[in-house]
Amino acid sequence: MSIADLPGFLHVDSWREFWWVLLGLAGQLLFSMRFLVQWITSERARRSVIPIAFWYFSLAGGVVLFTYALYRRDPVFILGQSTGIVIYSRNLWLIRAARRT
Repeated sequence: MSIADLPGFLHVDSWREFWWVLLGLAGQLLFSMRFLVQWITSERARRSVIPIAFWYFSLAGGVVLFTYALYRRDPVFILGQSTGIVIYSRNLWLIRAARRT
């Protein structure tokens, strides 16, 4: 299979670019999973709940998307993801600290 056989909507010119696009899509999938987890948990509780998995998916997706943004050299994307990574990490830290006490 050659790179020309891939669907045109991927907008890739090389296999290297293809793998970077797949990494970006994987990061977006991880990031999107947090909303599904939050929605299911809230529906089960019949109230708005943010489970710890929400923050882990946020962090994992944010790190992968940040890596992809660095590859793309997109300053807007880099700034947005780096800010989120700090916030997600801080929330996990606060949750961990609260569980210790």
